[in-house]
Amino acid sequence: MTEPDFYVVLFIMSKVNILVIDDESDLVELLKYNLAKEGYNVEFAFNGFDGIKIAEVVKPDIIILDLMLPDISGYEVCKRIKQDSSLSGVPVIFLSAKQEEVDKILGFEAGAEDYIIKPFSVNELLARVRAILKRMPAAKVNNKQSSEASGGYMFKNIAVNISKHSVTVKNNEIKLSPIEFKILIFLMTYAGDVFSREKLLDNVWGNNSFVEPRTVDVHIRRLRSNIEIDESVKFIETIRGVGYKFIDEKI
Repeated sequence: MTEPDFYVVLFIMSKVNILVIDDESDLVELLKYNLAKEGYNVEFAFNGFDGIKIAEVVKPDIIILDLMLPDISGYEVCKRIKQDSSLSGVPVIFLSAKQEEVDKILGFEAGAEDYIIKPFSVNELLARVRAILKRMPAAKVNNKQSSEASGGYMFKNIAVNISKHSVTVKNNEIKLSPIEFKILIFLMTYAGDVFSREKLLDNVWGNNSFVEPRTVDVHIRRLRSNIEIDESVKFIETIRGVGYKFIDEKI
């Protein structure tokens, strides 16, 4: 069994909690049925404010979020969830009939991990849920078993503890999403080397990814805004026309 599959098994055994926030009752029932059939626990809400309240209580592992809700927009729900320190690391999958590139970019900038256009295939959504689970073993799995290694990195004023899934900058803990953490660890591991968007997609998102190359730029921008809190200290450099690298100045 490969490592990603092993992590998916661990998540299923520990009953992954998925929160669906959508005002279409038929769609919610469809998702509840198919997600439960995969072994997931499913909570649901029909509007944004209820969704936020439920998220605060159940602390879901993944949130599937409609963009067009009757009270507040999915963008706003996502932003509020990401501002909550206890929920900031929860991956959000947007569901939306909006398919323009600008809508997707706004979704990723709000903090989403993925964006699915309605109408969609249930099998595709399930595949994307599994893909996210493969990318996010650290927080939940490390709480259930001892980590294989407790290694980490220190560069300038940033410190990363891999086993604890923690990042500190100038001794202040920084909250990163699972994908941002994985990007950071990958770039740190190969500090000084330049990686194209395609290489980052292959190594961070994996071969089963449905993510577009432009999405890498959004996640890199979000990662930078989180870790480069001191304007005089830069960690990630853009190599125009090539890709990104972590600046190799280890302490």
